[in-house]
Amino acid sequence: QLVESGGGLVQAGGSLRLRCKASGAITSVFNPAEMAWYRQAPGKQREFVASITGARVTKYADAVKGRFTISRDNAWKTIFLQMNSLEVEDTALYYCSGLDLWGSGTQVTVSS
Repeated sequence: QLVESGGGLVQAGGSLRLRCKASGAITSVFNPAEMAWYRQAPGKQREFVASITGARVTKYADAVKGRFTISRDNAWKTIFLQMNSLEVEDTALYYCSGLDLWGSGTQVTVSS
């Protein structure tokens, strides 16, 4: 399974670091797997945020480029999303995805 953590309430301009830890059978195939973060704001569709391959090639949505950084620690079967310069528009439920699985999400709320 995938379990996210690290969400919370932060003022605009602040930072948060999200974590997604893999556990169970999928850990045996975690290292080469492409993993990603998505988000869903109230009343909107789920959208892609960032992804990282097993070779640590990264991709970002235009809305977060230069502000968010995705990384991974294969030893701990964990991926991270460092979010800086947060904006009110970043408020959403953030999901971790990969290996045909989704986490249950962690809420990020950015206040003005």
